[in-house]
Amino acid sequence: MSLPDLTPWPDIHSRLQEIFPEGTPHRAQCVWEIAARTVFVMMYVGAVEGAEVWLRPDQVTRMTDAQAALLSDADRLIWSKASIKPSKAEVPGRWYAANTRESVRDDTLRNALVENGAVIERPGLATTSPLGRYALGAGFATLFDPALSGVALQDAIANWQRNHLTPGARMRIAVMRKGAAIDSDRVLVTFPGGETRRMAPGLSSELSRAVIEVFAPKFLGSPAVIFLSESRDKVVSRDDELARKIGLNILADKNLPDIILADLAPAHPLLVFVEVVASDGPISEKRKIALLKLTTAAGYPPQHIAFVTAYFDRSAAPFKKTVDGLAWGSFAWFASEPDNLVELIEGVRPLTH
Repeated sequence: MSLPDLTPWPDIHSRLQEIFPEGTPHRAQCVWEIAARTVFVMMYVGAVEGAEVWLRPDQVTRMTDAQAALLSDADRLIWSKASIKPSKAEVPGRWYAANTRESVRDDTLRNALVENGAVIERPGLATTSPLGRYALGAGFATLFDPALSGVALQDAIANWQRNHLTPGARMRIAVMRKGAAIDSDRVLVTFPGGETRRMAPGLSSELSRAVIEVFAPKFLGSPAVIFLSESRDKVVSRDDELARKIGLNILADKNLPDIILADLAPAHPLLVFVEVVASDGPISEKRKIALLKLTTAAGYPPQHIAFVTAYFDRSAAPFKKTVDGLAWGSFAWFASEPDNLVELIEGVRPLTH
């Protein structure tokens, strides 16, 4: 049996960062150290699609630095045969404690690498079987060939991403890359009526543009922009005339969100307060109450008001950091998944199909 050439696990770790860029579903579990060591062990034992060799998650926990340094096919085959057998024997210097196998199996393999098409599962194997179950996809395994580098590696990664990541995953990656690609040019935002405004470069401005150019026409029947700021102090656009026409008196206030939209399609226009979160600052319960006080004082009925917090991606840090602060009765929208909207339902509502 010919085993694949080995790349050290730290180098595998670096490659995983490129293979699964920001925006990839379950990215954290695809690129963390456990994932790199798991891929290394799969390559070490030859658990690659087509070889009919399959990994048990506890083999990853039983690997040691001393064993990983033994690179001959003979040493690898001897260890592969010994480590595939269930055992409770003590392993000096093991990479992980025995109970870490659940994290390898569930977090890294099933919920991340398998979901993203990098790892396959052995067909027809009973759930309770002690046999090895996982192997690297053949195309994925080639990305860790130590002879592959530079432009050839980048081309191979791009080709694998096109063939294996889902269209939704690729869209999320593209949006995240666009958001990260900030240069010195000001951000040009096109309003629903065709007029344009320029905002200072930055993630918040890019996300504000997505809200106005993508979210607004997608979720509002006849959208209009009443208020747009790029910071609490700098107002990019303010339409007091339109605000007065729909019965809203906008007063300067520290609680004003980044964007105020209106849907002019209903008989009574819908007012939409949007906060863009590139780092922090969602529509929290406190912000929601403060905004409702403003609109109530202006004579605007609360049943015609909506609250939205906009993010680049639900797998990225800003959402994970602020999700527990989102107000009940508000919405969350992600630029990387523009057709969907998350509602935080307030109060009891029966589940319907």
